[in-house]
Amino acid sequence: MIKGVHHIQITIPKGKVEEGRAFYCTALGLEEIPKPEVLQGRGGFWVNVGDRQVHVGTEDQFDRMQTKAHIAYEVTAIEYWKKKLPTLGIDVIEAIPIPGFERFECRDPFGNRIEFIQKL
Repeated sequence: MIKGVHHIQITIPKGKVEEGRAFYCTALGLEEIPKPEVLQGRGGFWVNVGDRQVHVGTEDQFDRMQTKAHIAYEVTAIEYWKKKLPTLGIDVIEAIPIPGFERFECRDPFGNRIEFIQKL
């Protein structure tokens, strides 16, 4: 029986871990959590997002701009993020409206698609 989602993994290019931390931990304010020692040699880092985790791994030769795969962050102040992300050099992309929600999309500095969504 599937009982929930434990974590989601996204990837960034090898050699870009510090830039990844700067975006996810500093700019987005997500808390980095320790990776198990047996996995530390694989690169990347993990963060808490509410009661779930996002594992930021590393891989090369993958065009993140060519996929619709994405992670959606539920937020409480969507206008804050619409204003903050452009100050970080991140373009805000209007999303197709969904009844009962306000949302928009962007691409992280590595091309990963991100959605910010707020229940109305």
